[in-house]
Amino acid sequence: MGSVLNAMDSESSGACYTACTFIPKTATANRKILANAMERAGFVNYPSEWWHWSYGDRYWAVVTQQAQAVYGPVEEDSVA
Repeated sequence: MGSVLNAMDSESSGACYTACTFIPKTATANRKILANAMERAGFVNYPSEWWHWSYGDRYWAVVTQQAQAVYGPVEEDSVA
């Protein structure tokens, strides 16, 4: 995929960015496959992390111009 999962900019020399242009062609092709599948399912990408996709949260709502998120935060003590 062109960088280690969860590698930030300083660790990956920028290869963590979804649209990075200096990763190998196979990594670019694999990212396109991932993006096509995730976008068809309604997810949105956080552009500085190729692995970070959201659906239904506040970021998703802003990017997709929804009036509100599908869900909000969960209180830690409510999780079993």
